[in-house]
Amino acid sequence: MVPGRQRPRLNNLNLQLNRGERVALLGASGAGKSTLLAVANGLIKPACGAVYWFGENASSGKRRQRQQARIGTLWQDLRLVEELSVQQSLNCGRLAVWPWPLVLLNLFMPLETNACAKVLSEVELDPDLLAVPVKQLSGGQRQRVALARLLRQGAELLLADEPLAQLDPPLAARLLELLLELGAAPRSLLLSLHRPDLVQGFDRVIGLRNGELLFDGNPKSLSAELINDLYAQN
Repeated sequence: MVPGRQRPRLNNLNLQLNRGERVALLGASGAGKSTLLAVANGLIKPACGAVYWFGENASSGKRRQRQQARIGTLWQDLRLVEELSVQQSLNCGRLAVWPWPLVLLNLFMPLETNACAKVLSEVELDPDLLAVPVKQLSGGQRQRVALARLLRQGAELLLADEPLAQLDPPLAARLLELLLELGAAPRSLLLSLHRPDLVQGFDRVIGLRNGELLFDGNPKSLSAELINDLYAQN
């Protein structure tokens, strides 16, 4: 359970994500989607119950930081630093595991260029962009750089908080296709969506309402009635 001001933001949830599983997360604004993602990546600690990462309790043990580094989040605002180059931004994905001298060195010189070029290629961007400042990128390029940063991180579980919400339809469709490709085995994907019509490419749909689980199943089983229930006014 995750507490809120008037009622729990999440309550009585028991969920497991499997390797290679691509899961869409649906629900109205305030249903608890962002909170669930924050619990999954360790930003919020539940008031009761437990979160397990890769079979280990997330709240205990010396391996917590290493386990957390295996989880990457694509936020809606992307959280890229305008003044950094693309290569520096990609290497920010390694900050959790790099020793501090490398962290500082990343601010002054290009590091691990081949590895950075590889992840750029995976998101279909030209490695020539490595030296370009983030502030010079288009919106679509920024989305892909943020996604490449997760791959540079070595994330095995990809979390995405409504990354398509502010994109035009063609760009949203291509980014969704890319996320589905990258979220296949050996990775996994949990993606919050605001459009139920986009769930057919996923293996599973989780529907939240008022912080509680209303639906968990195959996208083909998500009926119009269930969708209405998910988005009904509280």
